[in-house]
Amino acid sequence: MTALFDKLSPESRHAPESGIVEVFNAGWGREDLIPLWAGEGDLPTPDFICAAAKQSLDAGETFYTFQRGIPELREALADYHQALYSRKFSAERFFVTGSGMQSIQLAVQALASAGDEVLVPTPAWPNIEAAVGLRGAVPVSVPMRLENSGWRLDITDLEAAITPKTVAIFLNTPCNPSGWVADEESLKEVLNLARKHGLWIIADEIYALFYYGAGPRAPSFFDIAEDDDQIIYVNSMSKNWAMTGWRVGWISAPPELGQVIENLIQYSTSGVPAFSQRAALTALRDGQPFLDKQVQLAREGRDCVVGGLGALDRIKLSAPQGAFYLFFSIDGITDTRQFAMDCVRQTGVGLAPGTAFGAGGENHIRLCFARSRGDLEEAIQRISVWLPEI
Repeated sequence: MTALFDKLSPESRHAPESGIVEVFNAGWGREDLIPLWAGEGDLPTPDFICAAAKQSLDAGETFYTFQRGIPELREALADYHQALYSRKFSAERFFVTGSGMQSIQLAVQALASAGDEVLVPTPAWPNIEAAVGLRGAVPVSVPMRLENSGWRLDITDLEAAITPKTVAIFLNTPCNPSGWVADEESLKEVLNLARKHGLWIIADEIYALFYYGAGPRAPSFFDIAEDDDQIIYVNSMSKNWAMTGWRVGWISAPPELGQVIENLIQYSTSGVPAFSQRAALTALRDGQPFLDKQVQLAREGRDCVVGGLGALDRIKLSAPQGAFYLFFSIDGITDTRQFAMDCVRQTGVGLAPGTAFGAGGENHIRLCFARSRGDLEEAIQRISVWLPEI
């Protein structure tokens, strides 16, 4: 086996194991499991979305289709963005992908070659750095600063990390796992820095509507950028409409990149199934009430875990500004991987270790609060009983 392994590409050999999946595997199958490790809620995809996929299947839409996405869905994405950001969008900016993860992979493929560097403020979702590494490029962590008020990205730290090999900045806001949200001034700083150095920005704004400040959404590069700025936006149907298992995402990019993105889709998945796209189209057009429900449940979950865990003596946390994760630390716990493994085995509560999220996150634990109030309260109760014992 070692001989076969050694014959694989260095990029594939060095792809990191997921610290989240490790805990998942350790706890899966428990009857009393409360799985708070993954980035998804506990509501199934609504029936009206599933019905659209069934209708498409019944109509025989099981063949190859447009690589960039069916025209109706691309138009719906343009309309969705126009309503959200109060500006006109062309459908030519939008490209349907096989998940938000594939959107990230395609963006990295389009921008980075072997040896290039991509700056990633951390802690960050681990798949980001892995996507860069699998390309043969180098993810460069830029640790964010943790202050009493929460996490902060220092623009001087970001600029100091730029080298002649830097080609892009990856920015996820609202942030998984920390819940940090870049305000408009911070976004302007990052955009000006990218313009100054001729860098691309990969903007992951997937949690834009899970925002707990003033207004219906988080600040966005769409608020300040020009159409021809070097920005590729990556997004997904997964979080807003409870469609994590559908694997449908999208890219928004300058139309000039259209043929390149189409080619990359062609040589990876050759497009997203038409019936999945019909489901996504229905979600965008008719899913606002469900989306509002999702955001309200996340807000209530946030209040529940911040209040419940925040009342425990050893736990340190700040209320997240966005997304649906609590990223907290515990006095006396330095090995969060072992803590997460022990927690799921001894209490049945599945949490994600901070070691999975890169530099700066090692001493933290991530909890997804997009769950039922009953599950969250039970998880808090189990942790509060178990914590004094360790």
